[in-house]
Amino acid sequence: MTRIVRSENYTYNETGKLLYALCKQYPSLERFSIGKSVAGRDIYAVRLSEGVSSSLFAAAFHGSEHITTNICLMLLEEMAFAYENNCSLDGINIKKALEGRGVIFVPRVNPDGCDIAISGATAAGNRADEIIKQCGGDFSRWNANIRGVDINHNFNADFEEVKRREREAGIYIPCASKYGGTRAESEPETAALVSLCRKENIHHICALHTQGEVIYWGYKDYCEKRSRQMAQILAATSGYALDYPTGTAVGGGFKDWFVKEFERPGFTVELGRGANPLPISRAREIYLKAREMLTICAIL
Repeated sequence: MTRIVRSENYTYNETGKLLYALCKQYPSLERFSIGKSVAGRDIYAVRLSEGVSSSLFAAAFHGSEHITTNICLMLLEEMAFAYENNCSLDGINIKKALEGRGVIFVPRVNPDGCDIAISGATAAGNRADEIIKQCGGDFSRWNANIRGVDINHNFNADFEEVKRREREAGIYIPCASKYGGTRAESEPETAALVSLCRKENIHHICALHTQGEVIYWGYKDYCEKRSRQMAQILAATSGYALDYPTGTAVGGGFKDWFVKEFERPGFTVELGRGANPLPISRAREIYLKAREMLTICAIL
């Protein structure tokens, strides 16, 4: 196959062109917008196959983790190729595995934050001065959306506890990372994912982050047995460790909300090792190590 997705930085506009190219190459793919960011950028989703239920991959909640967009799209590209050519990916016949079901990919949950992390203050428009002040000019580590709200702290999963932990950590105002906003689901990026999950019959979700080669699974005691069984399969095929988040990472996340809201399995996969932001040149290397796990997660 001729690969379209590469290990290079993609801005919002470049990501849109990439999605167009993928959908043109693979007619089985359907691109649609699930909502808009604070700055009015579309939050795109792509569907492969269709059925009574779908698994869902969501990536790039954090600007500095935009490498997860590449990894998500690498998976999408290879699954689409295998689906249309009726062939296998990591020993799995994708077309057969997806009979009666689908996979939805949201490769860039936070398009504004990713553009800030890639392009700096110029991506922030009239909020540039605020962004510079909040991150001290180090745009590469920008995680929040353009309003300084961390999307993965803004979901309605024990939100009051999230705010208490923020205060204990000295986080009171919008900033580059870990500020959850004034209320749960205050941000349009959060609301877009919530709406998608309520509209579609989502079997389970996988949120892609970096780094640590760790799988966080479940939330409290919701859907514990089924989540544990699936998590053990994912760990066995990847060599990633199973763990639980701690501190300000507990609650408020997409995985936490989904598991609590629907009592269905959800996973946060911390891809790769190193210090964020991971070099974009490592995208394919990280993807290839995790590919079998991600493919299995799509069809479980």
